[in-house]
Amino acid sequence: MTLSKNIAPYGWYVGSYLLRFIELAEEGNDDLERRFLTWENTVLVKAIDLDDAYDKIVKIGMENTTPYKGGPKGIDVQFVFEGVTEILPIYEEIEDGAEIMWASHKPRKLKNLRKSVRRKGEFAQ
Repeated sequence: MTLSKNIAPYGWYVGSYLLRFIELAEEGNDDLERRFLTWENTVLVKAIDLDDAYDKIVKIGMENTTPYKGGPKGIDVQFVFEGVTEILPIYEEIEDGAEIMWASHKPRKLKNLRKSVRRKGEFAQ
């Protein structure tokens, strides 16, 4: 039996979605040339296929778009759901060391590769 690379054998998918931050009273919130702060959030979902995973990721993203009063001045702000940016099936059981994501990169110089890695203690936010 051949497994599809689009189906997660254990039912888990990792997906990311993009949220854009706006101040509700600001003009130009739909200006395609304007710059916005964004957050790309990554979540795990249990799903039967890519389409089901997509629907679940959209639902999670939309749950994070309720307007609220932000900052010391209580300005009306909101995250706007822009969409799903990535979905990958997870091919292994979820446990320590299970590979859940991967990315392929263009060839880079060794000195630049080494700039992209961090040491223990450099991950705290």
